[in-house]
Amino acid sequence: MFISHVIVEKNVYKEEGFFVIIILYIAAVIFAVAVLVLCISLAVTLKALNPTLKGISKTMEGIEGQMQGITHETTLLLEKTNALAEDVQGKSAQLNSLVSAVKGFGDSVSGLNNSVQSVTSSIHNNVAKNSDQIAQVVQWSSAIMGIRSKIKEEKRSNVIVDEPIANKEKKSFFKRTK
Repeated sequence: MFISHVIVEKNVYKEEGFFVIIILYIAAVIFAVAVLVLCISLAVTLKALNPTLKGISKTMEGIEGQMQGITHETTLLLEKTNALAEDVQGKSAQLNSLVSAVKGFGDSVSGLNNSVQSVTSSIHNNVAKNSDQIAQVVQWSSAIMGIRSKIKEEKRSNVIVDEPIANKEKKSFFKRTK
């Protein structure tokens, strides 16, 4: 029985091996069909993407052209900006010299103002120191003016009336020159 059992088992193994091989072939065919379906759907998808990719390519070419234009305009703008910056630097240097000149003028005016204040202060101090002497000069001037007035009045009262006034030469203290 053992031998018959082994023979039967061998036949079973043969039949099972045959089914396994058939199942493997079927699996390989299913896999091949799946790969074929995958390739076909991939080809259809790529074919559908072709116009979109061409549109993207054209758009990128347009963008590239616009970028070249923008780059050119940016370069021109940068050159103008650099020229403007140089001009501003030159004018700033000129303005600095003008500011220095104005500062020098301001310093001169300040010095002149200080000198005027010093002279004014000196005059004020001298007037304050000599106020007594100035008062005496004013008194003497008033006295001299009074004496002069009295002398004039006496001369007028001593005038001779016999001579006509028209023939007299007028004497004045100040002579006019023509």
